[in-house]
Amino acid sequence: MSARVFLSGAHLVLPDRLETGRTLVIEDGRIMDIVAGPREVGEGETRVNLPDCFILPGFVDVHVHGIAGHDVLDGPAGVAEVAARLPRHGVTAFCPTSIACEPRTLGRFLSAVGDARRTVTSTSARVLGAHLESNFINPSFAGAQPQDCLRIPAAALAGEPANGVFSGTEILDLIDRYCADIAILTLAPELDGGFALIQHAVREGIRVSLGHSGATFEQSQAAIQAGARHATHLFNRMPAMTHREPGLAGAILASEDVAAELICDGHHVHPAILRTAIAAKGLSRVMAITDGTAGSGLPEGARTTLGGRPITVSEVARLDDGTLAGSVATMDRVFACLVTQCGLDVREAAQICATTPARELGLVGFGVLAPGAAADLTVINAHYAPVQTWIGGELAWSGTSTPLAPS
Repeated sequence: MSARVFLSGAHLVLPDRLETGRTLVIEDGRIMDIVAGPREVGEGETRVNLPDCFILPGFVDVHVHGIAGHDVLDGPAGVAEVAARLPRHGVTAFCPTSIACEPRTLGRFLSAVGDARRTVTSTSARVLGAHLESNFINPSFAGAQPQDCLRIPAAALAGEPANGVFSGTEILDLIDRYCADIAILTLAPELDGGFALIQHAVREGIRVSLGHSGATFEQSQAAIQAGARHATHLFNRMPAMTHREPGLAGAILASEDVAAELICDGHHVHPAILRTAIAAKGLSRVMAITDGTAGSGLPEGARTTLGGRPITVSEVARLDDGTLAGSVATMDRVFACLVTQCGLDVREAAQICATTPARELGLVGFGVLAPGAAADLTVINAHYAPVQTWIGGELAWSGTSTPLAPS
């Protein structure tokens, strides 16, 4: 039985309100109670005073490739290295996110995800299922994804032979083998066999996400009907929405069945469009993400990699040819952007940084401050900088938010 901890003096960001002058009581990895005023500390108990701070549910990032010079595809230790560095930015759980890659790399990555999920430490973010920004995306909307790794769903489902490098069937076999460790599969539904692949993945218990796609409005609606329930970085790597051709973006905004990721770094999507999308979808259908890369948290001009390809840090991450290759944001910066640039209050920002993604990933008892919920907590100061991160009732990180360097 773990020692009881009292967190006092902070504003508590509850699901429906902001509470001041109350104490959060933690025991055995969970929120035991929320009580009025400070509490007397008994033997073996600890009180942590957090004046002028906010206690939020821990951030859940469902789309992150890396951080601080580490990429989740960097060999067997890549996932664990990223997990160890995320708590300093308030992240308590995340989906390690791949890019399209060859079978050996994908298999090694999925094995590492499984190992990390089974090896829980109190100082690392919880590793959720993998998010595959998969080999089954539209080459015309691939962005920084390697074109030579893209395959057609119909051929993969039909058991195509290797084409001299590797086949889509090899990728699909790995997805089936490791389906228990895969949370999200991004695909383009308009590709030949796209709808069949959606149905196949859903049967395997994988959450299908629409993205890197040129799907029409009608094709997008059909994909949702087939079982897609997620949208990968809304507006990015999909056709621009117009009033006569709403396309994939329009279908996502119009659907109550789909929860949408939004890269909230202030660069990938203009803050005015972020506000508009959040208003259209509602807080319960939007997940703030970083789409963070190994460049996240590094200084401008730093060089690192995305899935083995060189990138340079600027206001975003870019390949050497200038192609946009994900963000360099961290979740504390995402939260600050939502409040300072998009006009959300701290409760609303907490909902789309923690509550909605936790619920969409099926995490019962996570993403909220409530008695009985997991004590996965993010503590920020009045400037929205992280102060502490708690995972399972243990202090995972404490300090001030500073620029990171590769270790």
